[in-house]
Amino acid sequence: MTHLDDLPVRDDLRGQVPYGAPQLDVAARLNVNENPFAPSESLVADVAAAVADATRGLNRYPDRDAVALRADLATYLGRESGVALTGDQLWPANGSNEVMHQLMLAFGGPGRTALGFTPTYSMYPEYCRDTFTRYVTIPRDADFRVDPVAAVFAIEAHRPDIVLLASPNNPTGTPLGLDVVRAVLDAAPGMVVVDEAYAEFRRDGTPSSLELLADHPRLVVTRTMSKAFGLAGARLGYLAASPAVVQAVQLVRLPYHLSAVTQAVARTALAHADELQAQVALLRSERDALVAWLRARGHAVPDSDANFVLFGHFEDRHAIWQGLLERGVLIRETGPESYLRVSVGTPEENAAFRAALEEVTA
Repeated sequence: MTHLDDLPVRDDLRGQVPYGAPQLDVAARLNVNENPFAPSESLVADVAAAVADATRGLNRYPDRDAVALRADLATYLGRESGVALTGDQLWPANGSNEVMHQLMLAFGGPGRTALGFTPTYSMYPEYCRDTFTRYVTIPRDADFRVDPVAAVFAIEAHRPDIVLLASPNNPTGTPLGLDVVRAVLDAAPGMVVVDEAYAEFRRDGTPSSLELLADHPRLVVTRTMSKAFGLAGARLGYLAASPAVVQAVQLVRLPYHLSAVTQAVARTALAHADELQAQVALLRSERDALVAWLRARGHAVPDSDANFVLFGHFEDRHAIWQGLLERGVLIRETGPESYLRVSVGTPEENAAFRAALEEVTA
């Protein structure tokens, strides 16, 4: 049998492992920041009807520009953020991962640099690796926030073509103030990408960088329907930016990259946005209660505007992770070395996590 090492793969891929997290059949799966609530029966029925209608035309290629979906996304974001957008400012793809990959293809590449702020989403360096973009990072402060002075200093030092900011940040859950985004925009010579995958979970008063789009043509805000909409299995992410940015990513997208079925599912879910957002309010409440409980037990927990919580410190975090798994609770061993991350689940799953953690740390 031929092995990977026997193939003429790129040298920078040798010894690497694919991105992923354990997919185990346990009672409480709280490791990949999914929405724990399955779609309602009314949404299931509407999706089934929409997919059936799309199936009747599967002998034809889908709308390669997803015009109707982009208009629906603009309407949704307008209601959610209060920022007026048009369909030519939106661009969807197969998850926000593909959106980010397209941005790196369009604005990164050989001889170009992307700047990030550690700890942050573990896929950023892989996007850079795949597109031959140099990746540099500077550390966040002790509270896992981005220091605007340090950010500007790093921009002046590295002159990045792309600056990658996450708000809320993964894996820490910390938000990003618009003062930081403005400082970065004023200093950056290239594109500034604010990854708002978890934006719908942010606490009241936390702004969205969508508010800055009108005055900053090199700003890009990315979102996803995997989290708040509970559509992780549908794979639909999108960006909001100036029409020129959308035109740039269209240059590097694959032909007919978004299937007719995916477009139908996403449009149907957007029509159910109010119903799905009701679940978000419950998850935010559960998150805040979980943060308070962990802090009361003496754990270090940064503020979270996402649907997950980072907590520590542990001398042997793997032992804690394993102990929870043995009790039917799967969380994520990621982020700073002494921390673990737990996704917010249903009230019953969160109760199971609390009981298991009490046993493991007793």
